[in-house]
Amino acid sequence: MVEFAAARRWEPYHTPKNLAAALSVEAAELLEIFQWLTPEESARVMADAQTAHRVEDEVADVLAYLLQFCESLGIDPLAALSAKIDRNEERFPKP
Repeated sequence: MVEFAAARRWEPYHTPKNLAAALSVEAAELLEIFQWLTPEESARVMADAQTAHRVEDEVADVLAYLLQFCESLGIDPLAALSAKIDRNEERFPKP
């Protein structure tokens, strides 16, 4: 993603603020696909090829912006996830 953005000279625009905003917009576009579906319909969304393609595209956009955001702030996303899971294990112990 860094190379892709650099080749297009997008670095000046890829500030943490702008990347967080773009991430939010892309997440909203993913949500829009599911907005009026019932829980049952949402569980079957990947059965329709056209809708599945839209979902996959939005997931890719969300992931791309998240990775760029992490890069801009020097965050290791897998380490952050692991640390969060550890904290949640303590906060929400098994019954």
